[in-house]
Amino acid sequence: MEALGGAVPLVVPLPDRVVPVSFSAAARAAGFRAGADETLLLPGDAASGNVEREVLLIGLHDAASAEAAGARAAAALSARREIAIDGRGLPRALAVALALGAALRAWRFPDYRQGPIPAEDAAAAIERIDLVVDDPGHIGRRWREAIGVVEAVGFARRQIAEPANILTPLVFAERLRCLEEAGIQVEIIPAGDFAREGLNLLAAVGQGSINTPALALLRWPGRLDLPPVAFVGKGMTFDTGGISIKTADRMWDMRADMAGAAVCAGAVLALARRKSPAPVVAVLPLAENMVGAASYRPGDIVRSHHGLTVEIVDTDAEGRLILADALSFAIARFKPRAVVDLATLTYSVVVALGQEMAGIYANDDLLAASLAAAGAAAGEPVWRLPFTDGQRDQLASDTADIKQCLAGPLLPDAALAAAFLSRFVGDTPWSHLDIGGTDLWEEADERHPAGPTGFGVRLLDRLIALRYEDADRP
Repeated sequence: MEALGGAVPLVVPLPDRVVPVSFSAAARAAGFRAGADETLLLPGDAASGNVEREVLLIGLHDAASAEAAGARAAAALSARREIAIDGRGLPRALAVALALGAALRAWRFPDYRQGPIPAEDAAAAIERIDLVVDDPGHIGRRWREAIGVVEAVGFARRQIAEPANILTPLVFAERLRCLEEAGIQVEIIPAGDFAREGLNLLAAVGQGSINTPALALLRWPGRLDLPPVAFVGKGMTFDTGGISIKTADRMWDMRADMAGAAVCAGAVLALARRKSPAPVVAVLPLAENMVGAASYRPGDIVRSHHGLTVEIVDTDAEGRLILADALSFAIARFKPRAVVDLATLTYSVVVALGQEMAGIYANDDLLAASLAAAGAAAGEPVWRLPFTDGQRDQLASDTADIKQCLAGPLLPDAALAAAFLSRFVGDTPWSHLDIGGTDLWEEADERHPAGPTGFGVRLLDRLIALRYEDADRP
């Protein structure tokens, strides 16, 4: 395994704190005890008398820590172009998890720089990861699924990272057509058809921008003769706040306000890559919220796809409007078994939960519990938060069926947003995931690269695997 400038660095995982004899002297000298969070990088001349390569020793205690160990390895070797992971002698699942964690940590932003790039940046990109196993021909299903996860998370992250002048609503919609190669059916409903379809809230949010909105539909047919599970993802490719304009501080991050849609698309791709038997659809409202002569206004009243009229209070609370139309559309068109929406909706949920987990709201206890179990299994944890009938009542309007939101300080806006959305799903089992805060990582650490996380891709994939792939389960 020759790489640029010499031999490929080798990652050597150490289950049960057992350090091989050839490395024991160096490990003792460095005080390395192979703990779960420990790594030790040995230069080629110190690693072993017959191995002329860098060796990274990494503690590995159990299957649950394997992905984290792989991520730490990629972080420690982030300046190398290629690395190899020694999975020989390890259980197959453990070896694959190491490679998966390393691959997800090695992701980098798309780079639009054309001039000289600083040397420290130019080197910081792992381009290839080899997994060394005893019998490559029998790595099997787990390896194929891991490759699918890397592709799906990478697809979501790439879209989230794109600047809004490149990823407009229609460009985003057209990029989704590449998923047809995986067997996913893609349908794009243009803005010109919104009036006929009753998508008036989505039309209102997007009408102030020269970049017209669209509704993207993704369908993975599966094999089960059952109604699909529906994913609905907020796809605001940029959000100025409209007439209720945002402050300049951090407005640049609003190019990632379409993370919910990107994550839903990535989840459908993950399901397709592993040939999930469960039918799934994704309904993705795509728009840009700009200030223009045609912008919608506070005080406007708009009839939703559901039929409820909505009084606009704040044009910066646009996400719940496009989700309301998309939720109603998904339920009317596809009659799903359950529907889950994802959105960078309020960011107020970060005050309660930080960046480690997303907040979920639900009208169905079983769906909420299934999401919690899936999040724990996927390493994308969620926490259920409440909304009440009283909060639904607070959204009563004097001039329309419902207010979009309330105005004023110290409001539980995340809960009020969930209460608003609940009015558009009827009795269909539904959950809303507010991924604001978990969608972007400001700085890289041992587990995450800087930038978009793709949080939710693996959560939705595991939800389907755990709950909806058995034809005998309701």
